[in-house]
Amino acid sequence: MRFGRFRVAQLGALAVVLGAGAAACGSDAGSPAVIAVPGDHATIQEAVDAARPGDLVLIDPGTYRETVVVDEDDITIRGRDRNAVILDGGDELSDGIVVSSDGVAVENLTVRRYRQNGVLFNGSLRERTEETDVYGAGDATLVGYRIAYVTAANNGLYGVYAFASRDGLIDHVYTSGSPDSGIYIGQCKPCNAVVTDSIAELNAIGYYGTNASGSVYVIDSVFRRNRLGIAPNSQEMELLAPQVETVVAGNLVVDNDDPAAPAIPQGFFGGGIAVGGGTKNLVLRNRVIGHDGYGIGLVPLNEFDPISNRVEGNVLSGNAIDLLYQTQPRDISTHDNCFVGNEFESSLPVDIESVLACDREPGPLEAEPFTPLQAPPPVDHRDIPLPPDQPTMPGDVEAIPTSPATAPTPPDLTTITVPPAP
Repeated sequence: MRFGRFRVAQLGALAVVLGAGAAACGSDAGSPAVIAVPGDHATIQEAVDAARPGDLVLIDPGTYRETVVVDEDDITIRGRDRNAVILDGGDELSDGIVVSSDGVAVENLTVRRYRQNGVLFNGSLRERTEETDVYGAGDATLVGYRIAYVTAANNGLYGVYAFASRDGLIDHVYTSGSPDSGIYIGQCKPCNAVVTDSIAELNAIGYYGTNASGSVYVIDSVFRRNRLGIAPNSQEMELLAPQVETVVAGNLVVDNDDPAAPAIPQGFFGGGIAVGGGTKNLVLRNRVIGHDGYGIGLVPLNEFDPISNRVEGNVLSGNAIDLLYQTQPRDISTHDNCFVGNEFESSLPVDIESVLACDREPGPLEAEPFTPLQAPPPVDHRDIPLPPDQPTMPGDVEAIPTSPATAPTPPDLTTITVPPAP
């Protein structure tokens, strides 16, 4: 496979955001303020440049043809109406919103038709304190981000993208028409990130997590009609390999073999959940339906084998192979991977829950070849139909957050159940 270069207890963050009292523009000096677009500033960039920590940039309905660069900490950029506040790159501008500062939130708007990314949080844009620092680890990291009630459509690489960033919440996001991935988290350790209540469809990949390690949760979301659904993975093309410790739980994963979705060169096709050379991941209580490749697979990627992953309690149907385990050629080690308590009809190897048992001695493993599907011809992402209106953010959109975007509360996995069939 070849991929692009860049790649909840209940969640309380949005309750904090929406429950705060608003401070009007022109309040006491030093108090957070609402900065209106276009009321106070004609463009979003001008409003962001005028903002100070704690401020809310509040955008009226309209189409804004600009790239917004954010380097001020602890501000919130929010549209009054998710479907009527539109940043449009016209297939000419590179990025929609680019953030290099801490504690920033982007909420309740649409970002579409940019040549690269819709919303990008990028810690590698920051200066390193030491030459030995690795972006995405230690202090060389963007800290605190939130992307909520955002629609990202028909952007040339990624819909929403967090790179070398930690302590993030991606919530109620809809992404489509991305020829790399709709939702991407990469090169962070620990990431401390939650993706929840989101939809990714008609992308090359729904969720992609290259070297995204440590407290990553992809939960309670829908991944459908992509070329590949969900893929935590390890690669040398980014730092901090191998990928470790992502939880994929409670998701509806359907028909991720759609030839109408855009494709990256030599991209994989036809899988629901693919752990590509990842380590210590938990794939738990997902419903995975209708894939011509496989439903859930623990598979090698380049030089990386899947190691110590657990696939438990998932419900699979209508897949060519429901459960798949593969290693490097001529390697017949279990690598401490295991499958238990899944509802399925087919597997490779056959009787996979005995051969790769979780709570007892595994049976003998024999190498069994698997031939990946041939990907259909690529589709131009600009030809993907724009999505219908999506639910707008509830609550008082004029309410200024009482605190900046920060680490989300990890979900209580005991409350996550298999979603109903569509």
